[in-house]
Amino acid sequence: MITSIWKAIRSGQIDPVYLISGPESYFIEKTLDLLKEKMTDGDLELSHFDLDEVPVDHVIEEADTFPFFSDRKLIIAKNASFLKAAERGKEKIDHNLKALEAWLKNPPASSVTVFIAPYEKLDERKKMTKLMKQHTVLIEAKPLQSNELETWIDHEARNFGKRIDRKGAQKLIEMVGTNLTLLSSEIEKMSLYLGSEYEDITIPLIEEMTARTLEQDAFKMLQSYLDGNISTALSVYYDLIRQKEEPVALTALLASQIRFMIHVFYLQKKGYHAQQISKQLKAHPYRVKLLVEKRQQISEQRLLEVLGDLADIDLELKTNSGNRERILEFFLMKRKTQAPEGRR
Repeated sequence: MITSIWKAIRSGQIDPVYLISGPESYFIEKTLDLLKEKMTDGDLELSHFDLDEVPVDHVIEEADTFPFFSDRKLIIAKNASFLKAAERGKEKIDHNLKALEAWLKNPPASSVTVFIAPYEKLDERKKMTKLMKQHTVLIEAKPLQSNELETWIDHEARNFGKRIDRKGAQKLIEMVGTNLTLLSSEIEKMSLYLGSEYEDITIPLIEEMTARTLEQDAFKMLQSYLDGNISTALSVYYDLIRQKEEPVALTALLASQIRFMIHVFYLQKKGYHAQQISKQLKAHPYRVKLLVEKRQQISEQRLLEVLGDLADIDLELKTNSGNRERILEFFLMKRKTQAPEGRR
């Protein structure tokens, strides 16, 4: 749906009012960038409003004011909190929703107004929510599910005239994470590097060119450690130490990831599926999916043991004035491969 709306904007079919609903910032910024690009004919008249700070009347007044330097002006009204559920009496601003209701039925053709509601859910019981959906072009900026993310990466690569297979998409997610803005930036960078001569974004190219994050390196180190792959775990650790990362901070990050794994496995044992777990823990579905697939490879008891070891290491790091890098290094070196559950 969102791609068809973007296609319409690119072709010059721009509606007077849009509603962007959802917390995925990539879709929000991409839509605004497309509108700005397509509406720029000379000087673009652009106005920003924060509806947590000013009443919606300001937006209506600006939209009704005829532009001076262009055919149409662009108005961005963020934080349309009157569309979400809120406790009565706790609204930050008293919005004139009657005026908005009348305005929505006949918005001026001389302006393009974008209301942004960056929330997971809108209150569908509210009359204003129903009216906004009825009289605007609705763009859902929802986080992608795990299967959708790989498809999106393939589509993004094709936009740059490149190809990436499923394993390549998974490797890119493993190294970059699930932030769509970062993923798009990495795909664009590799596409420019390949030029017109080559089409395939391969795993070796991804490993060579992708900028790694601390969280992703720590996740790789932890997974290698849990899998019994000591050499890889140590290699990642040495690299992080060369980048001046502190062992105390790394230990805390590893412990945080272990706790997250424990929560995922606990909810899975309770019968929750991956999507329910991601909502419960407010985590991206793809991250949960990867852990759910590893459920049979490590027990919760083992995770609790590792968490206890990390607590001891944290205490030792904070009380030891010697070579602290060695403390976490010895922990990684002592890892013993665990037998699969059911074979103990």
